[in-house]
Amino acid sequence: MVDHALSLAALIGRLDRRGRLLWSLPKGHIEPGETPEQAAIREVHEETGIIGRVLAPLGTIDFWFVAEDRRVHKTVHHFLLRATGGELSDTDVEVTEVAWVPLDELERRLAYADERRLVRRATALLEESA
Repeated sequence: MVDHALSLAALIGRLDRRGRLLWSLPKGHIEPGETPEQAAIREVHEETGIIGRVLAPLGTIDFWFVAEDRRVHKTVHHFLLRATGGELSDTDVEVTEVAWVPLDELERRLAYADERRLVRRATALLEESA
């Protein structure tokens, strides 16, 4: 989620198993009947309180994680969104903190290399459209 006018991105922070706060891009699952774009808008709103609209696709990340003693495969479709309303909020129970982060600080803040790659793509798209 990007507020283009202010050059900020909304990030979510979650605690890992060791209690460390890890910053990442908002993400979630696609509900039945949703497109990936609709899911992105809904999940960003649920996790950050921000309402946005899709500007462009950024790419897909596939990863594995362990939940309840079983391996789970997840595919996440990421999109560049522009904030159109809402208010930053960490009311989602899955989110520990939310923050507006300047675009030039994103790569240092994000915990995952795949998401840092998407940020570079988003930055390039924003520079092209400026």
